[in-house]
Amino acid sequence: MIRLSELKLPLDAAFDPPDASTTPPLFTPALEPLIVQTLGVKLQDIAHWQVFKRSFDARKKLLVVYIVDVHLHNPQQEALLLKQHAGNPHIQATPDMQWQPPVQAPSDWGHDTPRPVVVGFGPCGMFAALVLAQMGLKPIVIERGPAVRQRTKDTWGLWRQSVLKPESNVQFGEGGAGTFSDGKLYSQIKDPRHLGRKVMQEFVRFGAPEDILWAAHPHIGTFKLVKVVEGLREDIIRLGGEVRFEQRVVDIAYDEHRQLQALHILKQDTGERYALPAQQVVMALGHSARDTFTMLHRHQVAMQAKPFSIGVRIEHPQSLIDLARWGQHAGHPMLGAADYKLVHHAANGRAVYSFCMCPGGTVVAATSEAGRVVTNGMSQYSRNERNANAGIVVGIAPSDYPTDASAFEDALGQELGNAVRLDTQDTTDGFHPLAGMVLQRQLESLAYVAGGSNYHAPAQLVGDLLADRASTQLGSVVPSYKPGVHMTHLNQVLPSYAVLAMREALPVFGQKIKGFDLPDAVLTGVETRTSSPLRIDRNKLMQSPNMGGLYPGGEGAGYAGGILSAAVDGIKLGEAVALQLLQNPAHSQGVPT
Repeated sequence: MIRLSELKLPLDAAFDPPDASTTPPLFTPALEPLIVQTLGVKLQDIAHWQVFKRSFDARKKLLVVYIVDVHLHNPQQEALLLKQHAGNPHIQATPDMQWQPPVQAPSDWGHDTPRPVVVGFGPCGMFAALVLAQMGLKPIVIERGPAVRQRTKDTWGLWRQSVLKPESNVQFGEGGAGTFSDGKLYSQIKDPRHLGRKVMQEFVRFGAPEDILWAAHPHIGTFKLVKVVEGLREDIIRLGGEVRFEQRVVDIAYDEHRQLQALHILKQDTGERYALPAQQVVMALGHSARDTFTMLHRHQVAMQAKPFSIGVRIEHPQSLIDLARWGQHAGHPMLGAADYKLVHHAANGRAVYSFCMCPGGTVVAATSEAGRVVTNGMSQYSRNERNANAGIVVGIAPSDYPTDASAFEDALGQELGNAVRLDTQDTTDGFHPLAGMVLQRQLESLAYVAGGSNYHAPAQLVGDLLADRASTQLGSVVPSYKPGVHMTHLNQVLPSYAVLAMREALPVFGQKIKGFDLPDAVLTGVETRTSSPLRIDRNKLMQSPNMGGLYPGGEGAGYAGGILSAAVDGIKLGEAVALQLLQNPAHSQGVPT
């Protein structure tokens, strides 16, 4: 097939709604003549064509931009056309995007061999388990939270009744943190093997809308993700895998060569503990498994502090964003709710940027620990809620993290505090690997108190932040955060350098998106779990360099940032485990990247 890119049509020409079943319309009649003209062929030469990607260019006149795959009846004609257009980057051969398992287990595999174990059932763990099952390796999945439907009920309990379940919330449970989000399925990772395409195809196979295969910024939304997650789980089980809910890894066992031998697991419903033989373990923890990070650090698993970002959620009327982004076309049925991406480098050296933008969504309570407040953003597939929200976050580095023993003791316990005090713990570049966690807990505890110590979140109007005064009442924008907000000054919660950088950035963002610095826009704190505050080291075989059989990955281990990149990392981890277990000759040369 031939892939054509940069095929552009005006919005009105691209929008042709005779087929009401296609929402938004995709196969516009105006696109076919453009394909014929671009290739210089006759219509009857084309066997079929399909849209691979559709996006919008709003820089000048609003244009719809397509990437299309075209199959001609005559393969020789395809080859000739590709040769003629060899120097044209917009006319290329369609790449092979089909995932091929690197190995396949024999049908009798696993009778006398410990099965691979996957810890965590978020996007990384789900796809590691899925490809392991598809390669015949019958993985065991350990998930500390409950199945997704029970988890949904428990999460609503915090939002509606201020009742937190520490093991069943936005962070923990089947589906991972991405389940209660916008369900974004795009990433800027390098993906030469098109593993992201496999992720998309699997999502569609289990009930996601097919438009995620061609939308430039695909998303699913929370409610549709629930169905997809259940379908993935059922397929893993059908292929011989096992998923154990409400079971938490509390310790690891290994031999004198530091090769994993077993996981010690707590059944959270009964309090029973047991040892699970495990020599190949994918650790797909997510960025909030702080107790597990601490346990691995206690066993001197190589890890290091890494940068992340802190800040708030900002809410505007979605109509304001639509008008600023789409202009006269705002409200057009083909466009949907507008999003944005912003960045500013402040005079104090801090980068301020928008994060996890949720068009037509809500700000949600995302804590997983009692006595702390964390915010996140969420959208449904329709994206038709009143407000737009996004994180406005400030980059921080390990040099910003606490170093005093008392802070470690307050946040992580007396034992670790004493260890830091005695300077007996390994550090990287002088920064303790767990120091970012300490800072997160400090800020989240401050937010809990500033919000009223009842899981309400501290909030401030943009106009008041810019004027450096506390907010006392809401304006025209009604915040969506539940259980509720308490108006205050965010300097009670965030470091002064973060507040200063945001105060400088907001008017600049207002120049880029008219109305972004709307005085009544609401800032709700705190956003602290933008990414993992640490990275668990791994080598080219994707194992820990000093704990054999441990495969750290996904967002929690510092190798992903979002659903798609975490799922892609999970596929790579599953392949690495399979190559190790089946002793494929390719193992000695590493795994595909």
